Amino acid sequence: MSLPVHPPAVKLTSLSRGAGCACKLPLSKLEDMFASLGTDLEPAAGDLLVGAAEGDDAAVYRLDDERALILTTDFFTPIVDDAREWGRIAAANALSDVYAMGGTPIIAVNLTAWPGDELPMELLADVLRGGADVAKEAGCFVVGGHTIDDPIPKYGMAVVGLAHPERLFQIDKLAEGDTLVLTKAIGTGVISTAIKNDGAEPAWVDGAIASMTMLNAAASKIARQAGAVAATDVTGFSLAGHLHRMAAASGLAAEIDASSVPLLDGAREAIARGYVPGGTRANMTHLSGSVTVDPQVPEDVAVLMHDAQTSGGLLFAVPAGGDAGSAVAALRADGHPAAVVGRVVGGSAGQVTVLTGP
Repeated sequence: MSLPVHPPAVKLTSLSRGAGCACKLPLSKLEDMFASLGTDLEPAAGDLLVGAAEGDDAAVYRLDDERALILTTDFFTPIVDDAREWGRIAAANALSDVYAMGGTPIIAVNLTAWPGDELPMELLADVLRGGADVAKEAGCFVVGGHTIDDPIPKYGMAVVGLAHPERLFQIDKLAEGDTLVLTKAIGTGVISTAIKNDGAEPAWVDGAIASMTMLNAAASKIARQAGAVAATDVTGFSLAGHLHRMAAASGLAAEIDASSVPLLDGAREAIARGYVPGGTRANMTHLSGSVTVDPQVPEDVAVLMHDAQTSGGLLFAVPAGGDAGSAVAALRADGHPAAVVGRVVGGSAGQVTVLTGP
């Protein structure tokens, strides 16, 4: 017999610090902190194919000529009030970094912080069931984990995956002339903030949850078939921010066609009602010197280019001469609202220009 869903009186999101998004530290603070570490960061060398110094989505260690081990972790506070859905979102988000490296998740452990004196353990059981549901869908074993007592609930996973060492996706592999494909709609940050403030329409919530719980497994496979070698998943640093990081690491610039970017239903309405999370505002401030927005781009769309996402889609580059259209068609046939959203160009490393359209 299943345990009961949490009582309506329990509003999980009210226990979260910050608003709306997955509450990552601002990109500016993280970059300053990592810069201070300098040579203390482990760079790729020998069988360590991707280390901390590369700033990619996960670490990668070569086991042999055919296998590379991928290691990643992610966890965050509640962004929806249904415990099981929160668990599903957090698990999909943690697994996503493995897909963003071109790998397959194989095993995971839970990471949990829980206010045991304030929230029933039945709620935590629902969170873990949600995570297990998504891991099972991914073919990934969940083998325990670690829980601490904490006044702010948090949940996520540490995940191990496998990939072929010669078939990895990496953020520094963009090439001039590449076509950029995004596999999911954006807007989870502003909609999550609306949820926290009791301002989200039911249809917005359903759409955002469906997007955040969709695995990036098929997207990763289709990206590989399209010849991609450069990819990332779009999370807290936003579409513009993650593209900036890819372009900077590759020594190139990039353009986004704002009118082509898929948006979640309710995202623009949420902004009109004032539901813009702190993470999104921080992205706009930090990226102001690296991201140029054409004045013709609507203001709310410009905000969404900087919106802090949770469990977003893959952003991958189809090499020049490749068939980005076929990749998009395959993604849409699999249920992804994918689109060609821009291109890689020459220019100042890391500079991103947001245009009105193609």
